[in-house]
Amino acid sequence: MSEAEITTRHVRWQRDGKVATITLDRPERKNPLTFESYAELRDLFRRLAAAPEVKAVILAGAGDNFCSGGDVRDIIGPLTTMEMGGLLAFTRMTGDLVKAMRLCPQPIIAAIDGVCAGAGAILAMASDLRFGTARSKVAFLFSRVGLAGCDMGACAMLPRIIGQGRAAELLFTGRAMPGEEAERCGFFNRLVEPASLLAEARAMAQSLADGPTFAHAMTKRMLHEEWDMSIERAIEAEAQAQAICMQTEDFKRAYRAFIAKETPRFEGN
Repeated sequence: MSEAEITTRHVRWQRDGKVATITLDRPERKNPLTFESYAELRDLFRRLAAAPEVKAVILAGAGDNFCSGGDVRDIIGPLTTMEMGGLLAFTRMTGDLVKAMRLCPQPIIAAIDGVCAGAGAILAMASDLRFGTARSKVAFLFSRVGLAGCDMGACAMLPRIIGQGRAAELLFTGRAMPGEEAERCGFFNRLVEPASLLAEARAMAQSLADGPTFAHAMTKRMLHEEWDMSIERAIEAEAQAQAICMQTEDFKRAYRAFIAKETPRFEGN
């Protein structure tokens, strides 16, 4: 799949070399999601599995905010009038977006500033790495609108990132978690200044894109698949995964570079 084959209407797409940036682009409303943008993001992450020229992905929000969640006017209002069949179709579709992000082979780095709430917090959670700012506020605010915290995989994924007790408190209360706390509990990998947020995310994305990308994709796959494995099954699965990686040219190039005392050159094969 070439870059020319990717067109978007509800989010902004840009590729610079091996790094793609997806931007939620409604800054005047703090980048809320609509029915259409949910579906477009789901389809976009699915298509990235067939985009070998893209090696890493940045997910960001336009302006000074990441994402305020589902649009109150365009989503929340209509949901209050839907029958069960329509509601279930919607919740399954939003869950499919998270599945697409986790099954997308490229590492996803979320660049989070300002508001990161509701479904926006879920998008951050579903990313592989999260860079935030001190002024960012992360809120899984479903309980504040009368909904359960078990939305789009939050009860499965959030405890694995920050621990069961912290996740329970955030999901029960819906309170906002400031940037320093988000870094302290492990939700953010790094806190950076707002002015350098995208540059830091791009530097990480470029570093990953220049690395052994076949191996990175394998690491992401195993991180995902081993959640429900016993330690015995996980060790065997990793033995098979690592044996596959040992057949790659990247592994052989790294060995030759080590012997020659040179910097290895990776090509993702």
